[in-house]
Amino acid sequence: QVHVEESGGGSVQAGGSLKLSCAASEFTAMRCVGWSRQTPGKEREEIASIYVGLRTTRYSDSAKGRFTVSVDDAEKTVYLQMNSLTPEDTGMYSCAAARPPVGLTYCPLGGRTTWNYWGRGTQVTVSS
Repeated sequence: QVHVEESGGGSVQAGGSLKLSCAASEFTAMRCVGWSRQTPGKEREEIASIYVGLRTTRYSDSAKGRFTVSVDDAEKTVYLQMNSLTPEDTGMYSCAAARPPVGLTYCPLGGRTTWNYWGRGTQVTVSS
């Protein structure tokens, strides 16, 4: 059983930044860590992923250029730095861990990685 826990959510004005953290109990087997969000009226969206060790990353179009995912191996923590936030970024942000898809050196988004372990999420609210 792998435990993941998010932190760092909060309220920020449009144009501001937040840095979310995802602490995991282990990275040995679950070398994919991904961030997704549930925004009001929309389906859950996978927005960023990182392959721990290789540090290869993937981003959704909505996150590209504004969000950066990174990892601290020693702390077993993955971060999501979010800049230039807009009210459309408001939602519940969750991280999840998974085994990498066979043969890949990255963790694909869009439902192509089977995320096995989820945190409870952290709320992000962006006001205009």
